[in-house]
Amino acid sequence: MTPIRVVVADDQQLVRESLAVLLNAQPGIEVVGQAADGEQAVIEIARSRPDIVLMDVRMPILDGLEATARIAAAEYPPRIIMLTTFDLDEYVYAALRAGASGFLLKDVSAHALGDAVRAVARGDAMLAPSVTRRLLERFTRFPDRFAPLAQRSEELTARENEVLVLIARGLSNAEIASELVISEQTVKTHVGRILDKLHLRDRTQAAIYAYEARLIRPE
Repeated sequence: MTPIRVVVADDQQLVRESLAVLLNAQPGIEVVGQAADGEQAVIEIARSRPDIVLMDVRMPILDGLEATARIAAAEYPPRIIMLTTFDLDEYVYAALRAGASGFLLKDVSAHALGDAVRAVARGDAMLAPSVTRRLLERFTRFPDRFAPLAQRSEELTARENEVLVLIARGLSNAEIASELVISEQTVKTHVGRILDKLHLRDRTQAAIYAYEARLIRPE
C-alpha cells in the first residue's frame, strides 16, 4: 500500500522535526519534505508532490494563509491541514476559505495527528472541536460578515441537500447513513455528486458552503 506523503511546514525547527518524527512513526505515513516558511513550503510541495501538507499559520516571509491560497490554486493541489497554537486564531475562517481541509491545534496527540492525516487524505474534513466551536460562534455573532456564496442550489436533489446539511453538522459518512437509513456507499455517492455539482474540493468546503448559503443555522 502506497504511504500517504506529507510535507511539514513550520518556522520552529524543533516543532517541525518533532512532527516529522511523530508522523514517520505512524503506519502508512511518510514525511517527504520540510519547510521553515510559506515560501519554502510552496517550493517544496512543487518538488515533492505530497498528498498532505501540515501548515503552520504564522510563519515569516510568507504566512501559512497566503501559502495555502497559492498551493490550493495549483492544478493538482495537496490537501492542507493548518496547525496553530491557539484555537482563537483569527485566521481559522480565512484559512478554510483559502483552501485548507483541516485545522488542528499543536497539542494534538500523535495518534490523533495520524488519524487526521488519514482522514483528510480520504477527503474528510478535520477540525479540532474547539476550532469548530469558534468558527460557529463567528457565524452566529457576525452573520452579515459571511456573504452567501450562493443560494440553495437547484441542481441538488432533496436527498443531496439533506446530506449536505449533515456534512455541515460534522457527521461522518457512517453517521449520515444511520441518520438517513441508507447505505454508507450511497452516502459516498451523494457526497461525490454534491462536490461535483457545486464545484467544491472536499467536505470542508461543502460545510462552509452550507453555512454561507444559509442551508443550516449554527447552533
